Amino acid sequence: MTDHPLKLFNSLTRQLETFQPIHPGEARVYTCGPTVYNYQHIGNMRAYVFADTLGRTLSYKGYKLTHVINITDVGHLTSDADAGDDKMEKAAAAQGKSAWDIARYYQEVFEADLDRLNVRKPAHPRATDYVESMIEWGKQMEEKHCYLLDSGLYFDVSTVPYYGRLARAVTDDGEGRIDTVEGKRNAADFAIWRKTPPGETRQMEWDSPWGRGAPGWHLECSVMSAELLGHPFDIHTGGIDHREIHHPNEIAQNQAHNCSADSAASIWMHNNFLIDRRGKMSKSTGEFLVLQTLVDRGYHPLAYRLMCLQAHYRSELEFTWEGLTAALTRLKRMVMAAERLTEQVKAAQSHQRLPPVSEFQHPKLRPLIDKFADAMCDDLNTAIVLTALEDALAVKKIDAAMKHAVVADMDAVLGLNLFELSRADLRIRPANAEISEAEIEAALERRKSARADKDFAASDAIRDELAAKGVEVMDGDPLGWEWKLI
Repeated sequence: MTDHPLKLFNSLTRQLETFQPIHPGEARVYTCGPTVYNYQHIGNMRAYVFADTLGRTLSYKGYKLTHVINITDVGHLTSDADAGDDKMEKAAAAQGKSAWDIARYYQEVFEADLDRLNVRKPAHPRATDYVESMIEWGKQMEEKHCYLLDSGLYFDVSTVPYYGRLARAVTDDGEGRIDTVEGKRNAADFAIWRKTPPGETRQMEWDSPWGRGAPGWHLECSVMSAELLGHPFDIHTGGIDHREIHHPNEIAQNQAHNCSADSAASIWMHNNFLIDRRGKMSKSTGEFLVLQTLVDRGYHPLAYRLMCLQAHYRSELEFTWEGLTAALTRLKRMVMAAERLTEQVKAAQSHQRLPPVSEFQHPKLRPLIDKFADAMCDDLNTAIVLTALEDALAVKKIDAAMKHAVVADMDAVLGLNLFELSRADLRIRPANAEISEAEIEAALERRKSARADKDFAASDAIRDELAAKGVEVMDGDPLGWEWKLI
């Protein structure tokens, strides 16, 4: 695919750049992971669908991929800046459990959600496994870049070049979202190490040269990316909210520790927010949607993945139930087309050896392969990529095995599992459904008989009976889906 150079938008330079790996043939990617004190809402999960799509694209381009998503199980306060209570300690107190148990449970839920969204398995290192390395980083930076206050060790952002360039939000008054801490030299200075307050005991605390306490939230990503990927590495991703504080602080630490003006990552990429009609989806409101909520309403998780892919990752995406229903319908169409294609391949019993898809020159397929590659390499333009996939599924009068290979190649990048899913898989029973599928099918058989006998009164009565139990009968549905639970 060398004729389709991969161009990615670099948040640091605010421009498209051609991807040039630091290590030939390899791509090393770091994604800011979750703080495992609560369930991840679907807005959080958009970031991992995006990062997975990036990783799949790099694999598609032939790179050996190393992808890390860290697990924040210590250090993150209830504010993204240096304010509030530690999220892990607060959740442990509220639920009457240990912080370690809280972290383990919510990490397992997060990883299960990744599986349901068909996110490939990256490495999931925990911050608590790297505390000693964080302390060593603090020691190395302390003399030239840090200062000690009663509350802990703080990083002086004036000691590194172009602090805040990534966010482009620095003013003479400093970063407005950061609360004042008495004694800080600059408003944007941030904690490297937080001392446990006198008279308190934390569940997660360690001894350090600056007193017993815990690392600041920002330090873990610098340390883990260095140890697991090396500095410099290729791509750092995260939500757009990280662009304002967390990632500028990471860059500052990287510059200080590495004695360099470089940010450590060659390209910084950020996905935009998922919003609903109340605004940005956030756990701080106490009301947020998780993936299981969608499943409980009868939606397959991959319908949500498709919904994310329908928008460019740098655009805001509005969540609506109507939009999710449309994505599910679109996914059903593709799955049904994939099922028919599989049957055609089996019927043909072809044993021909096909060349790599990139070498196909068939006049009906070559333009679609190029359209797909061009769009994918244009900063992951998945909205156009999806149309190329659908066009490939719709191509007529062509060798089934060749068509199957093209669709499978495209689906490997999009991660929709088209050849593993069936129509039955996509019909998920809502949690509050009061009627079984067997009862629905039996009622529909009675209705079909009534319609055959032209007993339309009986047919309508059965339809109304099903509607009262939350079943919508879809006469004449072009997908061939005769009912759905609502």
